[in-house]
Amino acid sequence: MSNLLELSDVSKQYGQNTIALSNINFSVKEGEFISVIGPSGAGKSTLLRCINRMIDATSGEIVFDGVDALELKKRDLRRLRTKIGMIFQHYNLVERLSVIENVLHGRLGYKSTLAGALGLYTQKEKEQAIHLLNMLGLEDQIFKRSDQLSGGQKQRVGIARALVQDPKMLLCDEPIASLDPNASKVIMDYLQNISRSMGITVLVNLHQVDVALKYSDRIIGVSQGEIVYDGSPAQMTQEQIHHIYGSEAGELIMDTEEEKNHAG
Repeated sequence: MSNLLELSDVSKQYGQNTIALSNINFSVKEGEFISVIGPSGAGKSTLLRCINRMIDATSGEIVFDGVDALELKKRDLRRLRTKIGMIFQHYNLVERLSVIENVLHGRLGYKSTLAGALGLYTQKEKEQAIHLLNMLGLEDQIFKRSDQLSGGQKQRVGIARALVQDPKMLLCDEPIASLDPNASKVIMDYLQNISRSMGITVLVNLHQVDVALKYSDRIIGVSQGEIVYDGSPAQMTQEQIHHIYGSEAGELIMDTEEEKNHAG
């Protein structure tokens, strides 16, 4: 399989002293499901947002689908972003709009400003939105206002909005951080299924080691803006978890051990 994404010596610095990312190097193959783990403030969100240029990296090279993203100007960047769906921790829905209207916003990258402002969507786009909502178990919510949904339902709307873009990759920034364990499992199951059945590459930021171990093809551990682990879940040791999380690691390791005991 070819590489869909390659990061070479990517760094991000704020002001004189704050280094958010330092010399990040990794590549992602098409269809991979990768979890990026690390403590709060490690640089996970900055990393994801540099990939689709919601934030501009200070230096380095980010090549997505054969194109150097850091070189792109406005129109070409917009085109690139249609191939990269983004899923957010706090959903980023327009609460007063209906579920289907929120999903159709995922098509705005393909529209002129006027067509977008007027909400001019084709029949095919509307059918695709309904199909995705059915696939995500939201067939009864299609015309509800988004502020009437639970957190887990809102996140599924967010996934549908990303998928209606017809993306090659999903960037998921802490997609389960605001959800209870049951809703979290539903979201992770959907993301894994989407990756496997649709061949979409998934890069997901997670705080929970146990979730990363369960769902990922590969785990990238970030600590203080640097990659300190890049490998399979099966190879990850308690020492490596400790190295990634530092002082936070104790409780995480306990949680992971308890999960294993319950599973056994």
